[in-house]
Amino acid sequence: MHNLLSYQNFINKIIKKSFKKKKMSKIQKFANPTISGGTYAGEAASGYVAAALLSAVTLDNKLVTIMPNVKYKSVIQKIAVASLVNDASCDFITNTGSVTISEQVLTPKELQVNLQLCKQDFLASWEALQLGFSAFDEIPKNFNDFLISYVGGKVAEATEESIWQGANATNGQFGGFQNALSASIAASTGVLPARSTGSGSAIISGSVDSSNVFSKLQSVVDTIPNTVYGKQDLVIYVATNVGKAYQAALAGGAAGANGWNNQYNVGEKPFNFNGIEIAMCPGMSSDKMVAAQKSNLFFGTGLMSDYNEVKVIDMANIDGSQNYRVIMRYTAGTQFGIGSDIVYYGAY
Repeated sequence: MHNLLSYQNFINKIIKKSFKKKKMSKIQKFANPTISGGTYAGEAASGYVAAALLSAVTLDNKLVTIMPNVKYKSVIQKIAVASLVNDASCDFITNTGSVTISEQVLTPKELQVNLQLCKQDFLASWEALQLGFSAFDEIPKNFNDFLISYVGGKVAEATEESIWQGANATNGQFGGFQNALSASIAASTGVLPARSTGSGSAIISGSVDSSNVFSKLQSVVDTIPNTVYGKQDLVIYVATNVGKAYQAALAGGAAGANGWNNQYNVGEKPFNFNGIEIAMCPGMSSDKMVAAQKSNLFFGTGLMSDYNEVKVIDMANIDGSQNYRVIMRYTAGTQFGIGSDIVYYGAY
C-alpha cells in the first residue's frame, strides 16, 4: 500500500509539472526592460564609435584609405622623383636624379553628439526586436545598445556627408574632399579640373543627366593623367544623381552606351565606365565627380584614442524624467595626397 501511494504521488508530480509547462508556453509575460546608465570611454568605446563612423558608405566600402589612431595630426609624405635612370658608367654618380619631398597634413576635428531622447518613444521598437518581430538577425541585447545603434546610424549619415562636402568652419562637420579639391584648383596647386577633351582644353562643369552623362564621364577619363590611368585602385566617385543618370542612360540605350544590350541584362547595370569602377557616394553633392586612386584619398580618425567616449545616461535616477541621454565624442578628418593625380568635376 505504501509503495502504491508513493507511485501515485510520483505520477501526480509529473502531471503537475507537465501542466505548468504547457500553461507557461501559452501565457508569457515580459517585464518592462530594466534601463540603467552606462559609460563606455577610450578603447571600450571604439566598437561603438567604429560602427558609427565606418558604416558610412564611403568608409564601409573601403573607397578611401582609412588611417585610424590619429591622435592629433598625421603627415602624408609625397615624393616626386625625376631622372632616376641614367646611362651606366664605372663610377658612382651622385645626384643623378632629383627627389622632391612635400607633405599634406591630415588633422582630424574633434566632434561630439549630445542627444536627449524620451525612452517611451523607443521602448516599443526595442521590445518588438526582442520578441523576434524583425527581419534583422543582429538584435541589440539591451536598451543601451539599441539606442547607441540608433544614434550610430545618424552619426554614419553625417560622417558620409562630411567626408565629401563638409567644412571645418561648419558646426558638426569636418573638412571634406570637395572643398579641399576646389581650393586646390582655385590656387593652381595640383588638382586637375575636368576638361572637355583632356589636358589643355576647356574646363567643364554643370548639371549631369541621362542625356549627357556619358560625355561628362568621358571628359573626366580624358583628363586623368597617363601615369594614373590603368592603376588597379583607380575609381570614379560620383554623386547619387550622377549614378542614377548613368543607370538610366544604359537602360535607355542612350548614344555612347557602347552597345549595351538591355535584352540580356535586367535590373541594375554595372557601375563601370570603360573599364574604370564607378562608386556612387551618397555624401557627395549633386553633379560632382572625382577620379582618384583609393590610396590617394585619406580618412583619419582616433578610434582608439582618449577622445572616443560614449555615455548613456538614464535621467530617471537624476530628475525623475523619462529622458535618456546619449553622448559621443570622436575625431574625423580627410586629406588627399598627390593633387596632380586627381581629377575633379564640379564647381571651382
